[in-house]
Amino acid sequence: MKVLVLDGVEEEGLAALKQEPDIELDIRGKMTEDELVEIIGDYDGMIVRSATKVTARVLENAPKLKVVGRAGVGVDNIDITAATTRGILVVNAPGGNTIAAAEHTIAMMMSLARKIPQANASLRAGKWDKKSYMGVEVRDKVLGVIGLGRIGSAVAKRAQGLEMKVVAYDPYITEEKAGLLGVKLLPLDDLLQQADFITVHLPLSKESKYILGERAFSLMKDGARIINCARGGVVDEKALYEALKSGKLAGAALDVFEQEPTTDSPLFELSNFIATPHLGASTSEAQLCVACDVAEEIVAALKGGFVKNTVNIPSLSPQALAVVKPYLHLAEKMGSFTAQVISGRVSQIEITYSGDLAKQEVSPITNSILKGFLDTVLQEMVNYINAPFLAKNRGIKVIQKQMERNGDYANLVTIRAVSNKDELSVAGTIFGGHDARIVCIDGYHVDAVPEGHMLYVPHIDKPRIIGPVGNLIGEQNINISGMQVGRKVVGGKAIMLLNVDASVPEETLDKIKKIDGVLGVKNVSI
Repeated sequence: MKVLVLDGVEEEGLAALKQEPDIELDIRGKMTEDELVEIIGDYDGMIVRSATKVTARVLENAPKLKVVGRAGVGVDNIDITAATTRGILVVNAPGGNTIAAAEHTIAMMMSLARKIPQANASLRAGKWDKKSYMGVEVRDKVLGVIGLGRIGSAVAKRAQGLEMKVVAYDPYITEEKAGLLGVKLLPLDDLLQQADFITVHLPLSKESKYILGERAFSLMKDGARIINCARGGVVDEKALYEALKSGKLAGAALDVFEQEPTTDSPLFELSNFIATPHLGASTSEAQLCVACDVAEEIVAALKGGFVKNTVNIPSLSPQALAVVKPYLHLAEKMGSFTAQVISGRVSQIEITYSGDLAKQEVSPITNSILKGFLDTVLQEMVNYINAPFLAKNRGIKVIQKQMERNGDYANLVTIRAVSNKDELSVAGTIFGGHDARIVCIDGYHVDAVPEGHMLYVPHIDKPRIIGPVGNLIGEQNINISGMQVGRKVVGGKAIMLLNVDASVPEETLDKIKKIDGVLGVKNVSI
């Protein structure tokens, strides 16, 4: 497998890739779209920083590409929608530069408060001018943090060490989580009105673009100061220029710009503005960390391991991962089983999670179910990323439900598939942390191991069925390694589920169907 590494990613951090004998690295500098289109078809993986643009056109010419890694946090230089549609995993390294970015934010805040860059430039110009550079203390000031993720939380922690009062706006953080950080959550408008310093730590999105713009500046205190070490475009630079020039804001510090590189912004003319050229992650420690992190993710993605820091499928906290991870393989097997047993064209898949799973982010499990299901019925490549898109494109409605209580099992995953001919329900769970089982099919209780070759035989609950089925399989010299029979009432409909050492030939299946009381038979291979 070949991995293309661009944009000067720290080579020392690529050790995880270099030690893989079946992975070949091709390390180059920045590439244009045309240059990438010419060569990308040869690669299974790619790593970039922020310079190279991974566009839809690039991805359309990458039939072998399985994963794109961003050595850093922001992925706005990668077309996520195009990657997801094509089943290409996008990963980043969100934790590697957290400390570097947080420290740079604090450095920018202190430089802003004490006018350090301006005083330095004045002194270098031969002036000893103390009066022009009167600053303010940050102690007892209110710091408003917009976005309380990894970096925002790290900034809040350091600001508290400077004896600042920290408030935050983040609609995705609970009051309990903010309380653990010692931070008070506020609506955005309230934060803007109360804060002396405001720092933003959001990715660039439709919702966050220009979140600090003309309206936001009008709500701020006279003399407030803002810092942006997150992403360009979160601050409206034209509105910022007017707010600084009018004196509404006492100062601003930007490490990022809407267009980069930027060397001629009108903001540079203002004495109350300071800037750095996107240095938030520019420490030797951070560059090594993000390279190490993304290299490990690329290895995991190419070798079928579990990838933690995904951008186009949900990422999980370590605590959630511990609960969810054992169910990923079970889910894929259940999806495959369902596809092979149900008849007709499926129009709806309803998935219900109960027990502790109901409190977790279960989308990765849903994606695993869809992958297992679609892998069985489609010719094209199906993976955990594009499975939801493929299901939608084929008119399959996917419904996800979560129920906290289930009387029989600590955790239960139930699939209910509906087709134009049939309806099938399959439930499964994990015992002992690793023992995957199908425990219920259409309300019939079983305890079956979903692996290898299986035979599904619905029948009438009466004598002389199990024996003849076993005899016919034995005549083909096929061993039965496990058997489960489920029934609801004596003499009613029942199901038989056999684990066998090889696929049962079609002619044998035809003979089984002719046994009096057998309602059908299907080979299942997982």
